[in-house]
Amino acid sequence: MLEIGTICMKIAGRDAGKTAVIIDILEGPYVLIDGEVRRRKCNIRHIEPMGKKIEIKKNASHADVLKALGIKEEKKKKEKKEKASRPRKIKIKTATEEKAKPKKEKAPKEKVVAKEKAPKAKKA
Repeated sequence: MLEIGTICMKIAGRDAGKTAVIIDILEGPYVLIDGEVRRRKCNIRHIEPMGKKIEIKKNASHADVLKALGIKEEKKKKEKKEKASRPRKIKIKTATEEKAKPKKEKAPKEKVVAKEKAPKAKKA
């Protein structure tokens, strides 16, 4: 019933209503499909055979499957977006900041050497 090259319609999931071709029979109730849908493992309960068959080899590439179905492959082009420059925050001076005195330059500090302490005398 289901053989490699059988055209089917996906009836469940996000790809429901899209055409696919069986490209491999897997273990259990699973087949590998490709076409208008993503290439992936699919349960046979989620596909409906359309009664047509195309000549295609096992594990054919995505391009070969689309060519056999007569579907033109669309490549997604990524457009580079220009980064919009966001407005910078402007710091507004308040009245207290305007009145504040400008800071004076600090003179370099001199090193302070600690004086040695004399030993304490012992009380007798």
